[in-house]
Amino acid sequence: MSLDPSKEPAIELVGIDKKFGSVHANKNINLTVAKGSIHGIIGENGAGKSTLMSILYGFYQADQGEIRISGRPTAIHDSQAAIAAGIGMVHQHFMLVEDFTVLENVMLGAEGGQLLAKGVASARKELKRLETDYGLEVDPDAVIEELPVGSQQRVEILKALYRGADILILDEPTGVLTPAEADHLFKVLSVLRDQGKTIILITHKLREILAITDTVSVMRRGEMVATRKTSETTAEELAELMVGRRVLLRVEKGEPKPGRVLLSVRNLTVKDGRGVTMVDDVSFDVRAGEIVGIAGVAGNGQSELLEAIAGIRKPASGEIFMDGQPIAGYDPARLRKLGLAHIPEDRHHMGLVLKFEEYENAALGYHRDERYGRGGMLDLKAMRAEAEAMIAKYDIRPPNARLRTANFSGGNQQKIVVAREIERDPTTLIIGQPTRGVDIGAIEFIHRRIIDMRDAGKAVLLVSVELDEIRSLSDRILVMFAGKIVGEKSSDAGEQTLGLMMAGIAA
Repeated sequence: MSLDPSKEPAIELVGIDKKFGSVHANKNINLTVAKGSIHGIIGENGAGKSTLMSILYGFYQADQGEIRISGRPTAIHDSQAAIAAGIGMVHQHFMLVEDFTVLENVMLGAEGGQLLAKGVASARKELKRLETDYGLEVDPDAVIEELPVGSQQRVEILKALYRGADILILDEPTGVLTPAEADHLFKVLSVLRDQGKTIILITHKLREILAITDTVSVMRRGEMVATRKTSETTAEELAELMVGRRVLLRVEKGEPKPGRVLLSVRNLTVKDGRGVTMVDDVSFDVRAGEIVGIAGVAGNGQSELLEAIAGIRKPASGEIFMDGQPIAGYDPARLRKLGLAHIPEDRHHMGLVLKFEEYENAALGYHRDERYGRGGMLDLKAMRAEAEAMIAKYDIRPPNARLRTANFSGGNQQKIVVAREIERDPTTLIIGQPTRGVDIGAIEFIHRRIIDMRDAGKAVLLVSVELDEIRSLSDRILVMFAGKIVGEKSSDAGEQTLGLMMAGIAA
């Protein structure tokens, strides 16, 4: 039942049950979302949030249970049926045609009949109304690939509203936004709610749940374990409900004790595959015993910078030194031997081979080490024993070194990569997006390991789009915009100050 009896339910999920083979993804889920409210759903990786929303939007069919829209039982067999029922979904990765205009993307699949010119004129008029009513201003003739990420997200919301959505599902909507863009999104959501729309917000960011939602539901291991009025709960209570134990939300660390420079970058320029300059004459140092964070919106050169340091991408010009030794252009294998470890931004494409078993990934990149055998023959027993030790130390679940890596949750896949790199005892660690798509329990664990590396005298370079993560872990913060380092701040710099710098506005 709804927590607010004065509001009629927009959505009721009754006894929703879903299995994928032996995995019980949703267990007899009951959920009520009030009309004209913003309802948050949180939970760890594998808690069943995405499965539940996929059932509501018609991607999956429930094995048992019923969906009710405005009190009426509604069969939702596919996304078209969901749209017909007034449900729209804004995905974490935008579903836009990049070389189409805003208007073309909004109309796509809803062109309005055979007379396209008439449909275009009607769509333009309706788009203007929606922009005005909901504060979603965007140039209808702008090409998608030329728009900033925040504007692209507005187009996704406009698409849903154009199709008549009264219920909007947003999946991790702020993952690629600057703080200012996230604040603007929250204002838009508030306007949508005030005009009678119903919002379901899926996010792992407790701060956002507390800032924007009216009600929050918590899922754990496929079950709905609690629903709270947001005004009557705390981040600490929600975290404990998600994980099933008390969680430390703040990173505890002592003062840094920086030593000699272990990583030095001088006048580095890096181009992408198209020849576009992504890193533009960048210089900085990282010392032993400190964490240097690089803050920036995705796509401003951070990825290419890490790839150049890790030996994956050849610099166009400039120099990179490890403990005084020039290493620009060295391949990753040679850099590992010098003491450089790399936790890549994209674990699926650069950190793991998902078809391999866990123990194979636990040795990936280090499989030529003598402890795994000599003369070209791998000692599989030694590899498995070491993998099992890392599984125990890093609490990787399920604790099975013979399980295919694809069958682990995202958080546990990330732990496999983190364990592999940190347990080699490198002198320098470079990390990209250490907790992307990772649940709150695993975030706490990974953050602790990173601090341990700093305290052991290692040099740590951290790249993250999560500003809270950058601020809590870093001893110094560099801000990147359009391929350049636009400033350096201490770890106590305000979010607004950093956010302005990330947007290219001096602060």
